[in-house]
Amino acid sequence: MKSYSEWQAQSETLTFHGQAYINGQFQPAVSGETFPSINPATEKLLTNVASCDAADVDLAVDCAREVFKSGAWSEMHPRQRKQIMQKWADLIELHKDEFALLDTLDMGKSISEMVNIDVPDAIDCFRWTAECIDKVYGEIAPTGEDTLAMISHEPVGVVGAITPWNYPLLMVSWKIAPALAAGNSVILKPSEKSPLSALRLAELASEAGMPDGVLNVVPGFGHTAGKALALHMDVNVLAFTGSTRVAGMLMEYAGQSNMKRVWLEAGGKSPNLVFADADIKKAAAGAASAIFANQGEVCIACSRLYVEKSIKEEFMAALVEEASRFQAGDPLDPKTTMGPMVDGSQLATVERYIRSAQDEGGHVVVGGVPEYKEGKGYFAKPTIVDNAHNGMTFVKEEIFGPVLAVCEFETEEEAIALANDSIYGLGAALWTQNLSRAHRVSRKLESGMVWVNTWGEGDTTVPFGGVKASGNGRDKSLHALEKYIDIKNVLIRL
Repeated sequence: MKSYSEWQAQSETLTFHGQAYINGQFQPAVSGETFPSINPATEKLLTNVASCDAADVDLAVDCAREVFKSGAWSEMHPRQRKQIMQKWADLIELHKDEFALLDTLDMGKSISEMVNIDVPDAIDCFRWTAECIDKVYGEIAPTGEDTLAMISHEPVGVVGAITPWNYPLLMVSWKIAPALAAGNSVILKPSEKSPLSALRLAELASEAGMPDGVLNVVPGFGHTAGKALALHMDVNVLAFTGSTRVAGMLMEYAGQSNMKRVWLEAGGKSPNLVFADADIKKAAAGAASAIFANQGEVCIACSRLYVEKSIKEEFMAALVEEASRFQAGDPLDPKTTMGPMVDGSQLATVERYIRSAQDEGGHVVVGGVPEYKEGKGYFAKPTIVDNAHNGMTFVKEEIFGPVLAVCEFETEEEAIALANDSIYGLGAALWTQNLSRAHRVSRKLESGMVWVNTWGEGDTTVPFGGVKASGNGRDKSLHALEKYIDIKNVLIRL
């Protein structure tokens, strides 16, 4: 990996695209309005970004619908569509350092995490999904000898994708790669807090040979561009990653418009169960990573830690030691393990929940209230709060920051009950060396994903998504394609 000084030097050479990308070209918002993109580590302006609204969404949807009907992409030979997406992935890899810097500067992610996780995983997503294009077959139904029933997959049409700020490049890839692979046209609304990598990504799609209008990017705010996309009568499917509150609003908008399908990856408050027979050192390291990685701005962050009472004292000592590995610093430094919060609002949210935890009887073991200095970045401290219980506000609500609630349990049944005592069901982790317990507990946890003796590990081949208020549908794997296709049955009387 490059050195700190090399990343700093390269960051000074970057050019930022701030305009919307519609019909294969950059253009200002119809209104001419912009909003600032701020580096959260320095609070300095990176560039001004087009603030799109309903007029821009209408323009993008019209272009997307027109090219879809033309068949330029939707009816392109699958092998050719695959080749374009593979070339796109090659171009992303060619510009991998640029993408790493874009998200680090725009959102505050550590450069080491971008280089080692986000960028390679995004490239893998595009490549793997591209390979699926000519390998997903239709079916012949087992009807009688006098009929032939063929079941085929067709693209839905125009897909609206609304993506979050915490993993800008990676979350975009999870949404648009399968939508495009299925033959759809896409209008992407990236978060206004981190839109820069999405705009560059669209430019490279055109360079790879994707027809104009197939992929459009309309940066803007949720209440303007996002709402317009969700209400649009000519958008067939809406895919979203973000908060549970906004997810509910999008479902309402779908009902108010054309009853478009809405696929949601919403909030999380993931539990982490540590049993007495666990490898304490590994479990402590995993628990620290599960809440402090990416500054805790992770939907699957295990922010609720439940430790078996008999080992709690020993485990806490190991956890505190592991937490010391996470120190906030300049995200351009490869040694930095925690960057800043994405903006001042998110930093204030972290402070509010830490104070709430203290007011309700929690004991801060590590970290505490952020010490903000104007102009020096929005940095929070890795924070561990002991003496927590499920009735406390900061245990129930999603914080999206580096704040860990530590609770205890005495029996397996109690651990499961505490873990499931949440409106959310995105991820869960458990640590045990008892194989039977691992299977028993995994089956009973109300969660779309369960990690045993690890946290956050995945692969493009496995689905990602949750249950309950954490949403529906799945990203990644072949199941992601299901969100963006219509299934047609053609029955022929012989």
